[in-house]
Amino acid sequence: MASLQLTHNPILNSSAQLLILPVNSAGLLLDPILTRAKTLYPDNYQRYYRACCDGSLMVGSCLLHKRIREQAGLSVSSNGNQPSYIANLVISDHSYHPVRVRWLTEALIDLRQQLTTLIRYQGIRHIALLARPLIYNHSRNEANPSTNESLITNALPLDWHIDILPLITHYLANLPKLRIDIHVPRDVAI
Repeated sequence: MASLQLTHNPILNSSAQLLILPVNSAGLLLDPILTRAKTLYPDNYQRYYRACCDGSLMVGSCLLHKRIREQAGLSVSSNGNQPSYIANLVISDHSYHPVRVRWLTEALIDLRQQLTTLIRYQGIRHIALLARPLIYNHSRNEANPSTNESLITNALPLDWHIDILPLITHYLANLPKLRIDIHVPRDVAI
């Protein structure tokens, strides 16, 4: 059984072997942590962006990227603390559109299948999930609940404790010998 642990620590300082970054299929990254990950892991971002541009990245999928390890230069000193894999969890079709249960469920199922292989054959034992893009969405700020029109065009965002966390627990808790750190914002109670 996997052990899930909620934490407020910064995900980019994590010693996890695999980072899970919730992204969209449009190739736009508005979350500050995702834009920082874009500069820290340019090989992952280039692959993700190319998949978005050619239309091969579908909502509800997971694009797993094995990182290229630096052999020379300034990055070598911090190479041991960097992840070996990055999983781009495609949870939305655009950065302004909220996460939907169906998309998140399909993406978690795809992630689970890929993680099973990595656990069995690559020895992955520690992963970290960035929860901030799942919780906060730019459409939350734009929706005006006083009009029915806004509720039709913008789906209501999912609740962390009612919708998102139970889905993550359901699909990832049964993975064997795995530690899962879920990095949540400081205003979310642990």
